[in-house]
Amino acid sequence: MWRAVVRSAVVGAVLGGSSAVLPGPAAVAAPDVPSYAFADDVRSAPAATGTTGAARLEPGATYRSSLQTRDTGGGAAGDTDGDTGEGQGKGRAYYRLELDGVSDVYVAVTAIPRAEAVLSPGDGMSVSVQDADSTTCSTDSVTVGAARSPQPLTAWGARELLPGKGLCQKAGTYYVVVERTGTSTGTGTGGADTDLADAQPWDLELAPVSEAPLAKAAATSVPEVWDSATPTPLVDEPAGVRGGAGFTAAAAVRQGVWSDEIVPGQTLFYKVPVDWGRQLSATVDLGSADKSSGYVVDALDLTLYNPVRASVKETGIGYGGSQKSASLPPVPPVGYANRYAPTDPTKSLRFAGSYYLVVHLAAQVAEGFGDGPYGLTLRVRLGGSTRAGPGYARQSVPRGFFDVGAPDPVLSVGAGAGAAGADAAGDGASGDDPAMKAVAVGGIGSGSVLLTVLGVWTLTARRRAAAQMRVNAQNPTA
Repeated sequence: MWRAVVRSAVVGAVLGGSSAVLPGPAAVAAPDVPSYAFADDVRSAPAATGTTGAARLEPGATYRSSLQTRDTGGGAAGDTDGDTGEGQGKGRAYYRLELDGVSDVYVAVTAIPRAEAVLSPGDGMSVSVQDADSTTCSTDSVTVGAARSPQPLTAWGARELLPGKGLCQKAGTYYVVVERTGTSTGTGTGGADTDLADAQPWDLELAPVSEAPLAKAAATSVPEVWDSATPTPLVDEPAGVRGGAGFTAAAAVRQGVWSDEIVPGQTLFYKVPVDWGRQLSATVDLGSADKSSGYVVDALDLTLYNPVRASVKETGIGYGGSQKSASLPPVPPVGYANRYAPTDPTKSLRFAGSYYLVVHLAAQVAEGFGDGPYGLTLRVRLGGSTRAGPGYARQSVPRGFFDVGAPDPVLSVGAGAGAAGADAAGDGASGDDPAMKAVAVGGIGSGSVLLTVLGVWTLTARRRAAAQMRVNAQNPTA
């Protein structure tokens, strides 16, 4: 999810000397922003500075750790209390995986810079998975981007079992390696001391997931034709929703129009159930400000993540105080064979399950336009048609992770005219989804059974009461 740093230079040239807000080295005082929401059952995983002593990660669990900068001279990687010690501040953390030879395993890592952190456009992290012989199985990188706004950064690693791939295909010990990158990590030309603008450790959330093998072989050819036309955004009346502060706290939404609020420096998380064969599209609208002063480059980002938190697609917009809108580029339908595609976004659309829409408003927006909050409208559309899944040989870990599952109660109560209107309109809405119809029928059936049981129970109770009254009448002294 590399954000184009050159975007700031391009916008500056276009503005031709107008007051574009290009954040400098000074920290931006953002409004009170909620902290990142870790999983309720998060476990601790101390970061090791090498493979020896690396904490083991179990698929299905979520872990909390931390990551130091490079050569800080501060505490050891994983420390957050500032204590000093030996083997400190390498800017790299190691974790261990014990893997079988039949399952694909994915590990998402979310780094959370502190709200007051001073960052450069290239600051970020890399995540790789390596085997015991130092062979790199996968690698992914992410940077903070031109806005330099502190925000959760997510990258991922994987050990995939793919036909014809000779590396990382055996059971054994593997390592997840997380590393700070960029000019604020002591790797710049000014030396370790002068370039360490953000010398504080970053919190980490690690989420390993195991995908089971298929019961029988499936097609490996990726569909070459799909509907790549830009969908028309929905225009229904929005329903209120409150975005979450992390992946595990993401607000559940479905097809429809949703209204929310966001303050500068804040990141909001939403999750959308996307079944096999469905095609997700989304648009985000940012409301106008009460005042206008200058222009913020890369002010609002919208990023789509798949169920294992791998970035699929992103879009960003600048902001000058007037309302703005940004849409994700069209992406293919979800399909198991997409994993054999050579590039993203197709390659990332390989699972059914919860997809995440993550919205970030740059902290610099507060400088020119005030602390907010700013109105936010999220328009979600599901195209395509539901298809049968690939047929896993057993459950993945966590169980049901790659299933859409039953509707979230939040989606059934208070959805508003926006969501209801979208469903009634068809065009990929859940009202035309056979799976949703089955859920609806099942719900009606369950309700009928419940009413029947209650009726029988009431009638039986009345008969017992009447019988007892007759006995009392025949035996008045009893």
